[in-house]
Amino acid sequence: MDDTTPYDPNAEARWVPEPDKRPGRTAFQRDRARVLHSAALRRLAGTTQVVAPLQSDFPRTRLTHSLECAQVGRELGAALGCDPDLVETGCLAHDIGHPPFGHTGEEALDQAARECGGFEGNAQSLRILTRLEPKRFAPADESPTRLAPRPGRSVGLNLTRAALDAATKYPWARGRHPTDPSSTKYGVYGDDLPVFRWMRAGAPDGRKCFEATVMDWSDDVAYSTHDVEDGLQAGHIDPNALRSAEERAELFKIAERYAPDAAPAELAEALDRLQAQEWWPRSYDGSARARAGLKDLTSQLIGRFCLAAEQATRARYGPGRLTRYGAELVVPRPVRLECAVLKAVAVRYVMQRDEQAQLRSRQRIVIAELADALTRSAPHGLDPVFAAVHEDAEDDRAALRAVIDQIATLTDASALALHARLVQHR
Repeated sequence: MDDTTPYDPNAEARWVPEPDKRPGRTAFQRDRARVLHSAALRRLAGTTQVVAPLQSDFPRTRLTHSLECAQVGRELGAALGCDPDLVETGCLAHDIGHPPFGHTGEEALDQAARECGGFEGNAQSLRILTRLEPKRFAPADESPTRLAPRPGRSVGLNLTRAALDAATKYPWARGRHPTDPSSTKYGVYGDDLPVFRWMRAGAPDGRKCFEATVMDWSDDVAYSTHDVEDGLQAGHIDPNALRSAEERAELFKIAERYAPDAAPAELAEALDRLQAQEWWPRSYDGSARARAGLKDLTSQLIGRFCLAAEQATRARYGPGRLTRYGAELVVPRPVRLECAVLKAVAVRYVMQRDEQAQLRSRQRIVIAELADALTRSAPHGLDPVFAAVHEDAEDDRAALRAVIDQIATLTDASALALHARLVQHR
C-alpha cells in the first residue's frame, strides 16, 4: 500500500489559517488533540447514552460511547487506507453536540427552538466545533468574503476541512435531505451555513465523505453491541426470551425502524444467524465466566461487523487507499440487518421499560421549563459567553438561539440543578 499521504492541502486547510506550534505533527494529529482536550468532549461524561449517568455505578455515557466509537473507527479506517487520526477525530466529535438527556433532550430542545430553526444534535456538533468551543478567533482586521468567517468571530476549534467533514453525518440543511425531504435529520443550522459551505467546497452535494461513512458505521457498531452488553449485564435482557415467537414478532416491529425495507422473515434470519454462533449467550448469571463471555460477545460482534464492511468495500474498490470522495463504505445487507436487530433488542428491553418512559417524560418537562425560564430571564441565568451573545443578538431568533445553546451545553446533572434554581425555587 502506498504510504504517501492521500490528502491534499484542500483537505488539510483550516477556516482560519494558523501555524503549527510544534513542527512534526500532522494536521490531523492536531485535530484529534483539539477535540480530545475540549471541554465539549469532557461534558459528554455527564450526558445520557441509554440510561442516565447517575442510575448505576458503571453506565455508558456519551463520552464512553464516543471513545469506543473512536477505537472501532480508527482501526476500520486504517485498514481501508484512511488517516487513522482523521477518522478518530470524526468519531470523537460525532456526538459532541448532543444535549442533556440524550435523544429525549434533543426532541425537547427541537420544540423549544422551533422559533429559531429547531434543534438537531448533529447540527449542534458542527456549531460547537466551529463556533461555541472557544480556541481560535478570526482576525478582526480582515475583509469578509463568502467563504471566510466574519472578522473577529470565534471559529471554535478551527479544525481542518477534512476533520469537520469526517464528523458530519448529514451534510445538508434542514429540509434538504437528498432523497427524503421529510427527514428530521440534518447537519447545519441556517446561521452556520458560511462555515458549512467552506467545509463542503468541492464536495458532491449531499454525499458524505468516506471517513464520515466509516464513522457512521462505527457508531452503529459501537452502540448496538454495547447497548446489548449493558442490557444483559443489568439483567434487562433474557437471551431465552429472544426465542419466543411472540417476543420475536414484537422485536421485528421495532427493527423495521432501522431497516424499513426488511421483511420480518429476513429479520428473523438475521437473529437466527446470531443465535447460531457459539459465542452467543444462552444465559447470563453475572458470574465471572458469564462476564467474560459477555465481553467476548461484544468483541465477536464488533469484529464480525467491521470485517464484513472491510471485505465488501475492498471487493468493490480494490486494495488502494480509500479516502474523501474516492469511495463509499460498503456494508453487506445481512450484516446491516443483524445490527438493526441488536438495536431493536436494546430498545425493547432497556429503553422501553416503564421507569425509563417515566424518566424521559420528566426530562422533557425539565428542558421545556428551563427554556421558558431562561428565555424570560435572559441574559440573567446565562453563562457569560451566552449572555454576551444574547445581548448582542440582532433579533429574537438569535436571542433564542443563545438560550438554546446554553441549555445544550449542560450535562444531565447541571440541567437538573439549573432547573431547580430557576424553576422549582421561584
